[in-house]
Order: sequence, then C-alpha cells, then structure tokens
Amino acid sequence: MYETCRAWMELNMEHLRHNVRLLQSLLPQGCALMPAVKANAYGHGAAAVAGELQRLGIEDYCVASAEEGAALRGAGIRGQILVLGYTHPWEFALLEEHDLTQTVVDYDYGRELEAYGKELPVHVGIDTGMHRLGESWENLSRLESLWERRRLRITGVYSHLCTSDGETEEERDWMRLQERRFLKAVQSLRTGGRTFSTHLQGSYGILNGKRLCGSYDYARAGIALYGALSAPSAELRRRYDLRPVASVKARIACIREVGAGEGAGYGLAWRADCARRIAAVSVGYADGIPRALSGAGRALVRGRSVPVVGRVCMDQLLLDVTEAEGVRPGDEAVLIGRDKGLEIRAEELAAQAGTISNEILSRLGARLPRVEV
Repeated sequence: MYETCRAWMELNMEHLRHNVRLLQSLLPQGCALMPAVKANAYGHGAAAVAGELQRLGIEDYCVASAEEGAALRGAGIRGQILVLGYTHPWEFALLEEHDLTQTVVDYDYGRELEAYGKELPVHVGIDTGMHRLGESWENLSRLESLWERRRLRITGVYSHLCTSDGETEEERDWMRLQERRFLKAVQSLRTGGRTFSTHLQGSYGILNGKRLCGSYDYARAGIALYGALSAPSAELRRRYDLRPVASVKARIACIREVGAGEGAGYGLAWRADCARRIAAVSVGYADGIPRALSGAGRALVRGRSVPVVGRVCMDQLLLDVTEAEGVRPGDEAVLIGRDKGLEIRAEELAAQAGTISNEILSRLGARLPRVEV
C-alpha cells in the first residue's frame, strides 16, 4: 500500500507488544495497564492499537471523550473504557448506549450525572494539586456524598500526577505530596465498606514508579506505550528500552539545482550560500509536520541526515539533499524513524519544533495512511 503513497505512517506492532511487556514488568503484582488510546491512540490509530492490545489480553482503556469511546466500541473493543474528560449532559445517552465509564470531574458534575436518571458507571476524579479536573482531596464530605447518589455506580477513583516527569528535588517532593494527598482521600473514602479501584500513574509515574510508595489497581500508560518520551532524556533512554511504534515517511517529488544567492520556498526565506540541490517532499503541516521545523528540522534520505530549508508548507517541505548522493524523485524521506543506522525519534523532532512528542504524534494528520509493518 505505502508504495503508492505521497506520505504515510508505518506502525511496528512488535514494538507495541514489546513496550506493553516492558511496562507490565515495571508494575507491582495486581496492577494492570489501562492504556491511554485517546487522540486516535496518540495519532497511531485507535482501532488498530486497541485491537492489538485486546489480543494481548488488556481489558481496560482510557479515552478523552465519549465519542472516542463509542468509536472503540464500534471497532469491537470490549472491557472497561474510561472517559477521562468532560461529557456534555446531552451526550450522557452515549455513555449508556456504549457502556462507557465516565469521570466525575467535580461534585457538581456528579449531581448532573445523577439527574440523568439512569445508572451510570463512573470513576471519581480527585484533584491533588494539578487543579485541572477532579473534586479537591480536601473536600472529603463532598467526595463521600457522591456515594449517596444511587444512580452513580462508582467503580474507581483516581488522580493525576503533574510533575512525575521532573528531575529536580522540588518536583519529586511535589509528586510525593500529591500521592500522600491521594492516599489520605482513598483511606477516608474506604471507611464504611466502600470498595473501588484506584489509579494514579501515567507513563512517567510508571517509569519513575520507585519514587512512589503506594500500590494501585491500574496504571494509565500513555506516551511510553508508543515507545516515546515527551522530551529527550538520555537517562530514561538508558534505563528503558522503549521502541518507537510509529515512523513517518514521505516521497521526494522533484529535485532542483539552486545557484549561490538564489532563494527557495515562501518568502524566499532560505537562500543558498553556494550551489545546492534541494528536494521537494510531499508532506507538510496539514499532515502534522509542524511549521516550526522551518529551517530547523532534519530528515533522513539515503542514509544521510539532511536539513529542512525554507518554510514548511501545508502539503510540502524542502530538504537540502546536496550531501546525499544519488537522490531521485520517488525516494523516501524519513521524518520520524530509521534509515541505514540513523534514527530520528519523535521526541527529537519535537525538541526541534519547540514542543513535546505527545503533541507531534497526536496531531499527525488523518490523510496519512497507517500501514502495519
């Protein structure tokens, strides 16, 4: 299929399986992976990724919206699907129809879910300091009163760590403080025989799990599941053999000879300092390649690392291929992935664009075919 594509993604499912086994090995006994397959599985294709995870025996997933959960059900995904984000009351029927577990984002939202009039499975979000979603850990009376709402079938409680990727002592202390707050709330909520599952860790909470003292029922693996880190980290790369699942490649459409002093691309933002060969590549920001890579990014062509020159366009970008011998139209340019011993990882491309790999991967465009290799 990819032989005829202008640009495409390659998905290495063996790498996905490897990452699952690696992350599972880092979890204590009794703690299950709850993979985050939101944002189209971080751009990889939610149906394909969740289908492979289901074949591996994984039974719990989390998504950002009810629509994402409904799409997984339509793709035949069974088990628990937790909606991490807000669902409008007009879409509560979607939760019921597709047996989705909704997050109670705060006390008042719990009242809205109760008012729907039908029993819904939910997990209660607890804000332990990130101040995003969840009822405050300090409002124990409000949290406890949620169990009095008979139409809320509460099966879990969770929080989210906001500095688990940090390396400073201050960031580590803040993570431990969040955990202590969470465990205090859990202990209080379990009085009176209340039973529920718990989860706290994302990818970095798993990778840096030795900094935590508690044991939980689930761990919400996100970016690490896809073999990437949010930002480059030599230390974590050394400790963990995370293998990238996705590669992004595109075709070279044509090659031009550019003389000294000549410009190329919009605004003639790049000018040749001497005679150069530049290649037009059939991929651009509409495919998810950030415009911020203009004059800053690199790609791999015929085993050589070559620079992006000029401005990244909606559908194309330019590479200086002068140092890559024998380049012809139809050749592959690798934006993320490997080529003859060289590699560009998503976190490296993200750093060049001034962002994180989570954003790069999740914004890869729908017009890129996903090809399993």
